[in-house]
Amino acid sequence: MWYRVKKYITFLLHSRNQHGVHSPFIYDFVTKCLYDKKKYPVYKTLQEYRKGLYASSETISVTDFGAGSKVFKSNERQVAAIAKNAGATRSRQKMLWRVASYFSAQEILELGTSVGLATIALAKAKKTHVTTLEGCPNTAKVASGHLLEQEVNNVELVVGDFKETLMAQAKKNFDLIYFDGNHSKEATLSYFERLLATAHNDSVWIFDDIYWSPHMEAAWETIKNDARVTVTVDCYWLGFVFFRKEQEKEHFKIRL
Repeated sequence: MWYRVKKYITFLLHSRNQHGVHSPFIYDFVTKCLYDKKKYPVYKTLQEYRKGLYASSETISVTDFGAGSKVFKSNERQVAAIAKNAGATRSRQKMLWRVASYFSAQEILELGTSVGLATIALAKAKKTHVTTLEGCPNTAKVASGHLLEQEVNNVELVVGDFKETLMAQAKKNFDLIYFDGNHSKEATLSYFERLLATAHNDSVWIFDDIYWSPHMEAAWETIKNDARVTVTVDCYWLGFVFFRKEQEKEHFKIRL
């Protein structure tokens, strides 16, 4: 807990807004996407999905393949509690939708479905197809049911250990990948390496909770320094990675 607080204070001291950003590509991304304050009609749909989860009285047994939870002490968890404490926040849902829409992402991969809060946000961008991977069958069942209630039919939900399910995905091309499945350094870097073949010049990758632990921060630093990565945007909660060959290598810390 104190690690994250300290890191957030440090982030605030070294981050900036759009002023002083000299890259036209990043300036537009920040001002037209990250800082977009418009109230889009789709936000109501995202809120309805969230309310449906909050209203659930279901309790499930969660199989956790990741780095564990800093909130839950037991694998027996209420669906409503998962949505409130472990799913994408309202602001993060809106941002994911904006990012997918801004970059006109068509093929999207999500690592870590959970109860589908981020999934529906990505799926609601126009002309998208979302492949989402989830290790826990019971959690995946909850997400599948609630996505069905919202008549979301452009999501392919794949259940199983990422070590196995990622193999098929590594043969595809993705416009956007959202990494939120395992907050450990080893797993994060393994997914990064395995999926690099799926990236193209205009791909955007989003890493969740890059300051979740010292190990996750170390993974983020390794990714930033990789020769194949040209530009990164650190927003503390999320890290954005770009592979644009026409861009000079540069790293930004942007306050949201």
